[in-house]
Amino acid sequence: MIELYSTAEIEQMRPAGRFVAQTLAELARAADVGVNLLELDALAARRIEEAGAVSCYVDYHPSFGGSPFGKVLCTSVNDAVLHGLPHDYRLRDGDLLSLDFAAKVNGWVADSALSVVVGTPRDEDLRLIDTATRALEAGIAAARPENKLGDVSAAIAEVARAAGLTINTDFGGHGVGREMHGDPQVPNDGRPGRGLKLKPGLVIAIEPWFLHTTDEIRYDPDGWTLRSADGSRGAHMEHTIAVTDGEPIVLTDRSFTVA
Repeated sequence: MIELYSTAEIEQMRPAGRFVAQTLAELARAADVGVNLLELDALAARRIEEAGAVSCYVDYHPSFGGSPFGKVLCTSVNDAVLHGLPHDYRLRDGDLLSLDFAAKVNGWVADSALSVVVGTPRDEDLRLIDTATRALEAGIAAARPENKLGDVSAAIAEVARAAGLTINTDFGGHGVGREMHGDPQVPNDGRPGRGLKLKPGLVIAIEPWFLHTTDEIRYDPDGWTLRSADGSRGAHMEHTIAVTDGEPIVLTDRSFTVA
């Protein structure tokens, strides 16, 4: 069921968005050569406890998951791009790391992701992150009440294709509210003018993710981590946004955080 939220309810979502944004920014700063993925997960867990928030991941067990997730943060490294289960791995110079984090504050959920290069960057990784960032921005810009959901998906895909990338639609954005995942689904490819008419009060996570040279993915034995089928690297960007009568509200905006 697709829910529309009042202006007052969207205002109540802001603390969750701010908490997720702050935590992701801190995690990105902490991600350095030699840092263990389990240390990043522990940092996120501490911030959840300090804020009196609730993890959306630790008990999460959808149909595609091999078991309850068991951690509070997704850490996807290099050819892993989604749902990376934190494990005993120390980041190395040049690693491409995607962090995905969702939490509930005062009963409301926010969900966001970003990708960063640890240490010395590769130009192709920076370009991939830039493409995912611009695709996210294009999707957000299309989230207006005169548009359809297909306009959001098409805007994302246009940026990806212009960069020579192919697009996987098995996983994408989704509705957000009292729970992390809800209707509608927000694919990273679509046809303009098609699908759900966007209305003020709709809250969705928009999350483009792309791989360098493929759109095919495979699961790790952990039942969670998704990797490229050909070993190429991936980048993932995500914001929770609210559709309004005018400009969309980016609830997980990180621009206020200290770089």
